[in-house]
Amino acid sequence: MNLIKTPEEIAIMCEGGKILATVLKEVEKLAQPGITTLELDKAAESLILKLGAKPAFKGYEGFPFSLCASVNEDIVHGYPSSRVLKEGDIVGLDLGVKYKGYNTDMAVTVAIGEVSFEAKRLMNVTKKALRLGIKKARAGITTGDVGNTIQRFVEDQGFGVVRDLVGHGIGKEVHEEPQVPNYGDRHQGTVLKEGMVICIEPMVTQGSHQIKRSKDGYGYATKDGLLSAHFEHTLAITHDGCKVLTEV
Repeated sequence: MNLIKTPEEIAIMCEGGKILATVLKEVEKLAQPGITTLELDKAAESLILKLGAKPAFKGYEGFPFSLCASVNEDIVHGYPSSRVLKEGDIVGLDLGVKYKGYNTDMAVTVAIGEVSFEAKRLMNVTKKALRLGIKKARAGITTGDVGNTIQRFVEDQGFGVVRDLVGHGIGKEVHEEPQVPNYGDRHQGTVLKEGMVICIEPMVTQGSHQIKRSKDGYGYATKDGLLSAHFEHTLAITHDGCKVLTEV
């Protein structure tokens, strides 16, 4: 597997990333009290197809939906269902598109109506952890440098960092090398090089970082039942830093 993408490949992924960001922004607006996660999935798929892309997750390792919707203690890969979102919930929306043969991947966590102060803080810390990881990413540093930056910030805020699920490379496949953990030691792991395209995706927990299978049997949830938040961007390593591809 070629970890280095050409400028032409990255340009295609940037086009796909803009489609993905546009769709996820619209789905995020729909995430209000009274809607089901299955309705969000259908809206996401319809918009992806309308904009000329394909859902990257549908059929991937048997996953039957386009959107992963993970509510409250669910961390990632939650099945959309007839579950109605209610005031005070938080929901992680993880979505991928395939455009001209290349994948991009993005996630946000959304507050449903008014949520608790601690839920807001959890989401804000996770979002900032992603920004810090992106700021750190550049040619010559390692995946351990990125993970260490995220971990130190999150744990300083009193939250946990999931160890069993990590970020990843992306391209013609949804998941490629290298793995990009949200924890780790400086100067360890894979050295990032210009042309690599990776997904950084902090998964942060209100309590313990330990996880278990979700009730749906596919996703993952916090073992202690406390809240979790998840944010993700796809980015390309450039000669002078990195470029986020999943932005409008």
